[in-house]
Amino acid sequence: MRIVWKGLIAGVLLALTGGPVLADVVDGDWCSADGRHLSIRGPAIVTPAGNELAGLYSRHSFSYVVPSGEPRSGDTVHLRLLNPDTVALWVGTGSTNPEEIWKRCTPISGLAPRFVG
Repeated sequence: MRIVWKGLIAGVLLALTGGPVLADVVDGDWCSADGRHLSIRGPAIVTPAGNELAGLYSRHSFSYVVPSGEPRSGDTVHLRLLNPDTVALWVGTGSTNPEEIWKRCTPISGLAPRFVG
């Protein structure tokens, strides 16, 4: 009986600490409604045009300068994590730039095991 309780407690602690920590980061593959895609891994990004470069990374946000040869080159793209499966993206600064909503290409919540009852 004592072993069962220890296993149950360990499982609950793992479930409480494992999931949200992994999902609460801007890292991952992001897709726009019009089919564009970008990928963030720490300070590295692959832009929608396929260029790999470094940007400014924090756990909940990312920004980079659009490289030459891409539309809007020289502008700064900003991403902010809204929830585990959604980021807001805008180009430049100020309120005159429209905000876009991008979703994870494979939502973190979609990776959770499904139980059939």
